[in-house]
Amino acid sequence: MSQRTHIRFIINPTSGPKSKVDVAARIQLQLDHSRYSHDIVYTAYAGHAPALAREAADEKCAIVVAVGGDGTVNEVAQGLLHSETALAILPKGSGNGLARHLKVPLRLDAAIQLINQGNITRIDSGNINGHAFFTTAGIGFDAYISSVFAGNKKRGLQTYVELVLKEVRNYRHLPVEIAINGNTVTTDCFVLAFANAAQYGNNAYIAPLADIRDGLLDVCLVRQLDLRKALNLSYCMLTKQLANTNSAEYFKATDVTVQTEEPMMYHADGEYIGKATAFKVYLEPLSLKVVTPLP
Repeated sequence: MSQRTHIRFIINPTSGPKSKVDVAARIQLQLDHSRYSHDIVYTAYAGHAPALAREAADEKCAIVVAVGGDGTVNEVAQGLLHSETALAILPKGSGNGLARHLKVPLRLDAAIQLINQGNITRIDSGNINGHAFFTTAGIGFDAYISSVFAGNKKRGLQTYVELVLKEVRNYRHLPVEIAINGNTVTTDCFVLAFANAAQYGNNAYIAPLADIRDGLLDVCLVRQLDLRKALNLSYCMLTKQLANTNSAEYFKATDVTVQTEEPMMYHADGEYIGKATAFKVYLEPLSLKVVTPLP
């Protein structure tokens, strides 16, 4: 009998809505044990998963499964970058941005069945000021919303949209200098989003044309935003359309640098990081192996 492929599941026990589902029991029941051996480890604190994932890659695990939301997926993926170990996802978050983009089923049993298929490909990753991201990063209002959203007990797309419409009147645009595609532009900036994948999560599409394997970032610039433009942008995000040019501008680039006069907030994969006045954003092509549905 040939040696089975080993999989490690990294579970964030605090991720997502509370559920009575015994994830470990579902893994035991649904995983194809004729093909795979497995073990399970649990994160003990925020920021623990990258080390657990790197350890699994060093031990030559073929697949490491992130069981949690976007933050857990980001941390596990960080630990697997540039390795031969593939990331798989059992989505348990409110947004599930990377899982949705890769068409990973949101139902637990179906996501485990996807792992059983064993189809592995590569995707790009992004980096903003040393922080890896796999769906989106951003400077300005979306980072501010990420900071507010993180402290909100209610999750989901409706809560996110309500926060946007509530806070848009109070947030002011700031001047920035953007170097992109050989040009330097000084402009107002309300939001500057960098999309590797098409959506933030919850099927809210900030860059509907983004391709996670094309070696390019899709950059969305919103110079100023009033309530009317916010409604237009929100509608387009929910209907997977490009916003009109009065609301947003789109570019493709491999790297972008940004200078600001005042410190601006930024995020990576929806996780608020902090403030800075200088930003370096770039893409790393095909730097992460992932488990995806068969073509």
